[in-house]
Amino acid sequence: MTQEASKADNNVAIARAAYQAYVSKDRAAIEALISPDFHFTSPVDNRIDRATYFSRCWPNSETLSGFDFINLVADGDRVFVTYEGHQANGRVFRNTEIVTVRQNQIVDVEVYFGWSIPHEAKPGGFLEGNGD
Repeated sequence: MTQEASKADNNVAIARAAYQAYVSKDRAAIEALISPDFHFTSPVDNRIDRATYFSRCWPNSETLSGFDFINLVADGDRVFVTYEGHQANGRVFRNTEIVTVRQNQIVDVEVYFGWSIPHEAKPGGFLEGNGD
């Protein structure tokens, strides 16, 4: 195995471990994975810092029951993750995230919200009023 392949495998393992920490409700595990200079961006969060991330996002761990990974693709320091998230109430949703790993810690996450599963629109259809 090349050094690049080994680094890619390690970055994927770090990303997976962060999602597992949410499922197992293990805050200590995710705190060890997230760098002190971490930033998080989503459609509703603009580059928030580590402390804000933990106050806003970590409480979501209470409702999460699992992740099914659709894509886990390493590209340099980044891991592109598409997953179906499962909540305890039975809701399923799909998101894509870009997780940046440096020196074995997550330094940045970008989240792109997906859709509910099953999709709210009928096959071949769309929802009114959601376009910009």
